[in-house]
Amino acid sequence: DVCKLESVPLDFGDYHPLKPITVTESKTKKMSRKGSTSSTSSSSSSSMMDPLSSVLDGTDPLSLFAAAADPVITTATMDNTRKKRDKDDSSAVGSDFEPWSSKRGEILARYTTTEKLSINLYMGSEKGKATTTGSAVSEKVRTRLEELDDLEEGSQKELLNLTQQDYMNRIEELNQSLKDAWSSDQKVKALKIVIQCSKLLSDTTVIQFYPSKFVLITDILDTFGKLVYERILSMCMDNRVSLSDNFSPESVNDTAKETCLNWFFKIASIRELIPRFYVEAAILKCNKFLSKTGISECLPRLTSMIRGIGDPLVAVYARAYLCRVGMEVAPQLKESLNKNFFDFLLTFKQIHGDTVQNQLIVQCVEIPLYLTLYSPAIDWILQCIAYRAPEVSNRVSDSWLFVKQLAPLEEYLDDCFFQN
Repeated sequence: DVCKLESVPLDFGDYHPLKPITVTESKTKKMSRKGSTSSTSSSSSSSMMDPLSSVLDGTDPLSLFAAAADPVITTATMDNTRKKRDKDDSSAVGSDFEPWSSKRGEILARYTTTEKLSINLYMGSEKGKATTTGSAVSEKVRTRLEELDDLEEGSQKELLNLTQQDYMNRIEELNQSLKDAWSSDQKVKALKIVIQCSKLLSDTTVIQFYPSKFVLITDILDTFGKLVYERILSMCMDNRVSLSDNFSPESVNDTAKETCLNWFFKIASIRELIPRFYVEAAILKCNKFLSKTGISECLPRLTSMIRGIGDPLVAVYARAYLCRVGMEVAPQLKESLNKNFFDFLLTFKQIHGDTVQNQLIVQCVEIPLYLTLYSPAIDWILQCIAYRAPEVSNRVSDSWLFVKQLAPLEEYLDDCFFQN
């Protein structure tokens, strides 16, 4: 009886069903008309405590969910998490990343051929052995440029009708010749050998052997990149104390920087796209001697350079090599790695073009076999992209772009499965 609501007579003279109903409060008793769906209090109701809020102590689960979904709060939280993860993981890849060396033997064993192969061997010239004494620097530079031109004007010998084993032996000879030329201070000859080997990656005459050829040639490129980096690093020694692993460009002396720039200028003078791309990618790590942002600036440019390669198979292996080098020198720069894969999806339709189709007809290679040649490159690219990637992306646009790009490839593979 004490808590029972007490009704108050209402004046229905100006009553309208759509008009808001006013409820008056008498002391602690709340008045309302039966059936009303909304009400406003004529007295102050802020002093009354909401029983649900008092139980929850102000922690409304819906409010918490809304706060968690707040883009400002979410972005700030994820940015802090990302920065902490990048600080811990960006310096180098961990033991949970499968290295390229573990895939190398499998590729060589799987992609073999009984077809006859050909190779171009560098034939050293007397001009390349000549040394300049106390002449002007311009004369020395001109001599080196002439030596590089000799390579493109025919200072090489083509060997034909080689078996797969003979081909591998010749590649190993070139690798040893590179080391010998470097140890004897014939840097231009070493560069010639690397340029010559890089040109072999544009040849797809025996297309089923191309993945193994890629493995053999990139071994030489890796050797060259390591030799150049170690040479420049040795020039930075001050009082026989080498630089630390996390050195800054400011601690590099002018002589080392000039030598590093000289290598990049030599590579920029290479006329053909494929050798210019591969040789620059091989010494990508040397950008650390020049500037802090050198690698992050070169990776997008090299990625765009691959778009100039017309053969989709040659292009996808170029992307795989760039991802391979990128993971070694800057694993935190995932945007360029993702861009490589998106570019591949965009250009995958080129296999329907007349150039590729005519090539497959001449070599008597069926489409299902041809598609398997992409597997090692795509497998490596995807491994680099997925390494320590967040499980949930905070950028919906990136996810949508991935699905949108993937659709044509999925449709094409479905067609291949149904036809075969």
